[in-house]
Amino acid sequence: MIREDLKLEAQLFLLALQFMTRLPVPAGLPYSDDLSVRSAKYYPAVGIVVGAIGAAVLFLASLVLPLPVAVLLSMAATLLITGAMHEDGLADTADGLGGGGSPERTLDIMRDSRIGVFGFVTLGMVLALKAAALMSMPPAMAAILLVAGHGLSRMATVHIIATTRYARPSGTKFAAPSITSDGYRWAFSTSLLILIALLLGSGIGVAFFAILGCIALAQVLRLMFLRRLGGYTGDCLGGIQQMGELGVYLGALLWL
Repeated sequence: MIREDLKLEAQLFLLALQFMTRLPVPAGLPYSDDLSVRSAKYYPAVGIVVGAIGAAVLFLASLVLPLPVAVLLSMAATLLITGAMHEDGLADTADGLGGGGSPERTLDIMRDSRIGVFGFVTLGMVLALKAAALMSMPPAMAAILLVAGHGLSRMATVHIIATTRYARPSGTKFAAPSITSDGYRWAFSTSLLILIALLLGSGIGVAFFAILGCIALAQVLRLMFLRRLGGYTGDCLGGIQQMGELGVYLGALLWL
């Protein structure tokens, strides 16, 4: 029984990894809507994996290259790993909120795969701010915060899924994301472990301001799409991840 439970949990983690990254997973993973919902609890854990790879690239590159180059290489690595899915969501969200009027018009703009002025400028600014923040820190601190930023920001998306109404009408091709109450508690426990590791690795000040920054920027975006749409979409989740990650870096930088 224990072996079967562990096998199931491994499958759920791999499903989350398959959904959120382009990292290779074993072929023939079982899939169902129920398994997809249950795999959402591993989103923060997937963030740890993505952040750890980015951190390894940053730290190793910083040994032989200037820090700005190492930071950009680490960001490029995370973009390749995720297929820039969250960045794409941020750009679509910015286009919708910036150019839309009614909720219906906003959703139509967000559905368009083309990137507009609002999306281009917003994405460029967020990427530039993340790079500038990481370049302003010692390499070891930047590496620690990369792991924390990717993990905690994905917990922010889990929180939105669990607490916020899905904005698109039922019956469309866009299925509403979902997570169970047990899954939410699991994801929250993972985030607590990230915070403890951040506390041990960087101190209470950095940890406190990092989580504060993550919550603040994610909630600002949440309020914006709640006001416009009355709920969230999949693109909004990408925006939440990006803003939460940026909040971790800016919050930590305020303390440093």
